[in-house]
Amino acid sequence: MGKIAFIFPGQGSQQVGMGQEFVENNEQSAAVFKQADQRLGYSLSSIIAEGPEEALTRTENTQPALLTTSIAILKALEQYDIRPGFTAGHSLGEYTALVASKALTFEDAVYAVRRRGMFMEEAVPAGKGAMAAVLGMDAEQLESITNRITAEGDSVQLANLNCPGQIVISGSKEGVEKASEAAKEEGAKRIIPLQVSGPFHSELMKPAAEKMADVLDELTITDAEIPVVANVTAEPVIGADEIRSKLIEQIYSPVRWEETVRYLLDEGVDIFIEIGPGKVLSGLVKKVNRRATTVAISDPESLEAAVKKLKEV
Repeated sequence: MGKIAFIFPGQGSQQVGMGQEFVENNEQSAAVFKQADQRLGYSLSSIIAEGPEEALTRTENTQPALLTTSIAILKALEQYDIRPGFTAGHSLGEYTALVASKALTFEDAVYAVRRRGMFMEEAVPAGKGAMAAVLGMDAEQLESITNRITAEGDSVQLANLNCPGQIVISGSKEGVEKASEAAKEEGAKRIIPLQVSGPFHSELMKPAAEKMADVLDELTITDAEIPVVANVTAEPVIGADEIRSKLIEQIYSPVRWEETVRYLLDEGVDIFIEIGPGKVLSGLVKKVNRRATTVAISDPESLEAAVKKLKEV
């Protein structure tokens, strides 16, 4: 078997009912959902199981819901003794990766991301921020556009460098609109405005980062047992202090996902196991290198198929 990385999705992959087959069929997975409810003091598990969708898509619920579901799936996978050489997660998914790497306990992480979601919601009044995906433009060209528009007084930054030709920009509503127009004029193939509740991974999130620093100070972060490739640098972090500082920066810095995948490939990773609902990250990995093996595990059926596939490689 080749070198494995466990990768964990972020906001946008959630769906009502996710992880439920594991809850019904696996005691350890069910225990994760119970732990989340106990730590948060409300029934997150029933929002995940039954919705309504608008409750699940509220950032302060989405973030702990995705973390909980991914860790519940991880518990089922761990029974097969499959061990990664690295972990990584997209934005919120980085917290899941830190739990998988034993740098954070699940209970602390679920509490932290609930707070993170609340702070991100509060940082910018509704309707004042925006995000958009820019397709078919390279990062340097797009960054010169966003820098220019920010300098002119409308804040906008690169937020997610996902894969070749797919970059998300984030900032004030006006900044994102102006950068989108300029990108179109300078040759971007398509601009897709995103349905999000705030300008995540932009400078406008700095107030949320300051509040998050206080929360992270309350929690015990230990050195990671498995290196976690950080969003902010696309390089591995192990030390507790560095993990803490990178989680604070991560809130207002771009997610360097394409570079993360390239780093893992350079380190000899040839199997990427996406743990959580959906297949978004598997798709992005393939866009970086279509020869990479990707396995997405979201239900018992895909878990069985994954275990079978891993025995063959």
